Amino acid sequence: MKFRSSIVPIVIGSSLFMENMDSTVIATSLPAIAADLGLEPTILKLAFTAYLLSLAVFIPISGWCADRLGAKNVFRAAIAVFTLGSIACAMTDSLSGFIAARALQGVGGAMMTPVGRLVLLRAVPKSGFVTAMAYMTIPAMIGPMMGPPLGGFITTYFHWRWIFWINVPLGVIAIALASIFMTDIRDEEHAPLDILGFALSGIGLATLIFGLTIIRRGVLPTFGVVALIVTGIVLLFAYTRHARRIANPILDLRLFAIPTFATGVVGGSLFRIGVGAMPFLLPLMLQIGFGLTALQSGSLTFAGAAGALVMKFVGGPILKRYGFRKVLVRNALLSAAFLGSSAFFTAQTPHLVILLVLLTSGFFRSLQFTAINSIAYADVLPAHMSRATSLASVAQQIAISLGIAVAAGVLEISEVVRGGDSLIPRDFVAAFVFIGLISATSSFIHKRLPEHAGEELSGHGQRGQAG
Repeated sequence: MKFRSSIVPIVIGSSLFMENMDSTVIATSLPAIAADLGLEPTILKLAFTAYLLSLAVFIPISGWCADRLGAKNVFRAAIAVFTLGSIACAMTDSLSGFIAARALQGVGGAMMTPVGRLVLLRAVPKSGFVTAMAYMTIPAMIGPMMGPPLGGFITTYFHWRWIFWINVPLGVIAIALASIFMTDIRDEEHAPLDILGFALSGIGLATLIFGLTIIRRGVLPTFGVVALIVTGIVLLFAYTRHARRIANPILDLRLFAIPTFATGVVGGSLFRIGVGAMPFLLPLMLQIGFGLTALQSGSLTFAGAAGALVMKFVGGPILKRYGFRKVLVRNALLSAAFLGSSAFFTAQTPHLVILLVLLTSGFFRSLQFTAINSIAYADVLPAHMSRATSLASVAQQIAISLGIAVAAGVLEISEVVRGGDSLIPRDFVAAFVFIGLISATSSFIHKRLPEHAGEELSGHGQRGQAG
């Protein structure tokens, strides 16, 4: 039993390995994909956004599906859908086809991550949350570490389509591991599906985020873009009124009444807006701005994931020593500073310096995510875990979508202001500084946490009592 409880986080992490490696591989190969499809690199933010939109739309029903159909069944089906989406990405020849294939991958990812996290949260006692989260994210961190150099190698010496074909054997292995080691957790007293809430929140999020993403791209007339944004805002406002009137809304906004959950989600979202833009911005700057090959770019950007992996072995002790509040407040500013420091990279910056900065940045960024992901569930009752994971995951995807949209928007504005028709290194300076400032604002949200918040998770207060 002990072996099974320790292996489950790694099994869940194996699926996150596939998902996260896929994302980082695509980010590294973005310029090559754009060139092959005859597109500007910044327009491929639509492919990023399509994936994130699918996540935001379908994550809300992940908890309900897990409770009704069984977490193990849903988790395996999600991996299968993600793998099919990867095959579709490998076979596409157009922007619309690529966007549709990425959206299909997003449907699988929407069920994969929150359902896996739900299994973990229900299988592990609160005292083991931090350790279990770290074990789960170790395989997930290896994916981003391997993804950039692997994607760069494949893109440089073979063809970008192969970066999607490698997901097929990975998907088969992940399904096999889940079948062997995961238990089938379900709630026999599941609530009915909030169909109206699903429609209001899903369509509202999709129209709002898509409208924000295509500003200044000429995809639709200005009136159409404004109509999308206004429609999204109206539908989301209607959802908030709807959610207050029913007992089991698809996204339970009443969870924000829990201080630790509200702080973790709101502060975490602000932090992710900045961090979520990095996989989009950094490879573009290195390849389009500095003229590096995909392999050279990937050989540098993997350092962030390597730093994140190192942190997973010391995150628990750091939180135990300093507590959640102190870590979240101070580390948010430190992480944001490293994030913004990429603005000072130039084509002449030694690669060793870039590696060290990205390595250190990845370490502190990962510490922040470990703390955010743990504190958000510190005071959530077991019966509400599925709703909490769904709501937190939706907020996460919205934040990353906004980060990409903001970063791309700053690049485009910089390009227009200087009267250019292609990106140059100077365009990236403002983008990195801006997203760094956004991430830094999360520190002020975390200041609202009580001094001893999350003691049961970190053991910080227990240590003080023992001393």
